[in-house]
Amino acid sequence: MTDSKYEVGESPIHGKGLFATAPIKKGEFLGNLKTRAAKKDGPYVLWCDDGKGREVICDFRFINHSRKANVAYYDDLTVMALKNIKPGEELVHNYGDEWED
Repeated sequence: MTDSKYEVGESPIHGKGLFATAPIKKGEFLGNLKTRAAKKDGPYVLWCDDGKGREVICDFRFINHSRKANVAYYDDLTVMALKNIKPGEELVHNYGDEWED
């Protein structure tokens, strides 16, 4: 990913995370997930409603889980801001009820 609004850094949530380097507005399109087909589960594999596994191969793979999500990624592989995000804030997505905070 070459957009200067994000950078990978050490996360207090888990390992590496993706952090805002500039203000991001609610509703802003952040980009598209770059993926490749996956047949089995793994650390960066997304399972979409169509039942297909996709391994995320761009920096968006570092978006960690939080029940207080500020971004979402969708089955069309777009990533959108759910609220205003300040520089330095970690970008987080709610992976679902089976994940713990």
